Amino acid sequence: MDNTSHSSHSRGFAALLPHGTSHDHATAKPCCDTGGHRLPSGHTMPRIVFIGNPNVGKSSLFNTLLGAKARVMNAPGTTVLLEEGVYTHNGVQWDLIDTPGTYSLLPLSPDERVASEAVMGLNGEATPDLIVAVLDATNISRALYFLSMVLELGRPTVVALTMNDLAAKQGTGIDATLLSRALGGVPVVPVNGRTGEGGGELMDTVSAHLHGTPLPDGLETIDPQHVDVQRWVEDGADERFDWAARVLDGLGTNARDRVTFSDRIDGVLLHPVLGILIFLAIMLGMFEATTTLAGPAQDWVDGPVRDWLTALIDVVFSWFGPQATQSWFHSLIIDGVVDGVITIGTFIPPMGIMFILLSLLEDSGYLARAAFVMDRAMRCMGLDGRAFLPIVIGFGCNLPALAATRTLPDSRQRVLVGMLVPFSSCTARLSVYLVLAYAFFREQAGLVVFLMYVCSIVLILLLGMLLRAVQFRDLRSEPFAMSLPPYQMPRLIVLARSVLLRLWGFVRGASSIIISMLVVMWLLQSIPATAAAGSFAQVDDVHDSVYGVVADAVAPVFAPAGFDDWHASAALMTGFVAKEVVVASMAQSYSIDTGDEDEQQQGEGTLGAAMRESFDHASGGHGKAAAVAFMLFTLAYTPCLATVAELKRQFNMRIAMQSIGLGLVVAYLLAVIAFQTLRFIL
Repeated sequence: MDNTSHSSHSRGFAALLPHGTSHDHATAKPCCDTGGHRLPSGHTMPRIVFIGNPNVGKSSLFNTLLGAKARVMNAPGTTVLLEEGVYTHNGVQWDLIDTPGTYSLLPLSPDERVASEAVMGLNGEATPDLIVAVLDATNISRALYFLSMVLELGRPTVVALTMNDLAAKQGTGIDATLLSRALGGVPVVPVNGRTGEGGGELMDTVSAHLHGTPLPDGLETIDPQHVDVQRWVEDGADERFDWAARVLDGLGTNARDRVTFSDRIDGVLLHPVLGILIFLAIMLGMFEATTTLAGPAQDWVDGPVRDWLTALIDVVFSWFGPQATQSWFHSLIIDGVVDGVITIGTFIPPMGIMFILLSLLEDSGYLARAAFVMDRAMRCMGLDGRAFLPIVIGFGCNLPALAATRTLPDSRQRVLVGMLVPFSSCTARLSVYLVLAYAFFREQAGLVVFLMYVCSIVLILLLGMLLRAVQFRDLRSEPFAMSLPPYQMPRLIVLARSVLLRLWGFVRGASSIIISMLVVMWLLQSIPATAAAGSFAQVDDVHDSVYGVVADAVAPVFAPAGFDDWHASAALMTGFVAKEVVVASMAQSYSIDTGDEDEQQQGEGTLGAAMRESFDHASGGHGKAAAVAFMLFTLAYTPCLATVAELKRQFNMRIAMQSIGLGLVVAYLLAVIAFQTLRFIL
């Protein structure tokens, strides 16, 4: 099944169907020649640009060729993600660029604009020395129309034909030699991006044709620097359709009207009712996987691994004498650096599981169906169905949810969804809800926790509409058209390599900011603020440290929200690092050892009693209202430091700072409004 955007021209795709009459094969005429001395783009390395429709295996092919050498970057002045890497062929280095998938060189989104500018050499982009046009053999009609535009740019072009094995199973396999002949000699190489098969031959072909490839008869080259791109694409559409139809005739391709395996499955998965139910069931499974399956691994990292690292560091420090293990430097390493390493380590299991599941859904072809099914539900925010997946994942953990925004094809959608994901109430916040719910609403604790999740959903919808109206006014609901790739079995080796590369990208991008901030937190808690507090790194009571003084100074800000108390403000400050430590920080500030108690026991026990006393005192007897305000603040403000690091890595520092600011403003307003309203009710 193929859902694509359609042209309004008179002949359209009907011209691509065989008509029964034979046409002459396209003949070659000279295209481009670099002259042999200086590469046309002026680069010391040839610039090879990969371009193709979405879901044709282009990025899989690119990553198979480059592996770990590929690096993700933002296109200049945009939030559009590109991949670039240096490929060495026979001792010669090439600069390989992977562009976002696009259906046309007439862009409809920022991602498509970046792709078209990269392949045409516009707006400061260097002119490519060769273009690798990646075509899907299962959708050869659409692919040929797209190829005609690429060939008209007049650059050396090599065709990489993907999914030909699937086309052969459907009875529509393409003979690469015959296709090359029909294209007038344009080189065609069959490849399999998932396995890497044909990659070496493709690069050999690129090397052989860097100085020119033929231009098929029926197409005319243009200079992208001196044409109106919109007029060029629209005015020549019918001629390109005719050209593609002639190429199809040259291939001897006949139209086949038969129900494929993919069609039969789509009858169920795209059903307006069953499709949604199946999608929600899959999302529930992913949610459970990121929380339940990752839990033991996270506990192992935070338990035995932490103990092993601490013991190892103690042994190393003991070599320098008995006083070394009591030094401030030892405390810095244990409570600052090791805490940072462990924090990063605890996020690897859920991130790894989510990357595996996302790769399985994407490689199998289901992810495109999920977007199609949920499209209507996301229209109110100017998004399409693909945006639903990261938001749902966010209820398990915000970090893999941000990583899941990479599945969105439009950069503006990625930024909007990335700013909404932190408002998905992750499981780390659940511990805070449970303790306060059992402390203040023992009989209705379950209902209170449920309402927190309802608030999260409502908040996402309202903020999505607000952001669209204020910051994303240019994000408009377009008719949703996308290619539904055929179903296929994911390749385990390729999947494992992809997951490892993504995990390494997260660790490399997030580690510095997480460890740096934890060292700052350690420093604040280690500096004594009073004469009786102790010495540096030996502060007995955290309230007597600079950290405690800052918490005292911040506390009055929360007076309108009902929790003008240093215990609460200190917990929220610690929660900026990770929401998992909010309850532990509260217990530490009250000097209460909760031991192995679960959330219910903590809320109903000594910690709950201490919280009720301080919240009642700070709120003037309205402790329940203050507790609700505290939970809402916890829901809305920055989920954790790792999320901030991932926002910076996925987008840029400006977006990360905007997200932090938005979360703090919304959290404060929610808390104040909730307290000022509920103090008359509760």
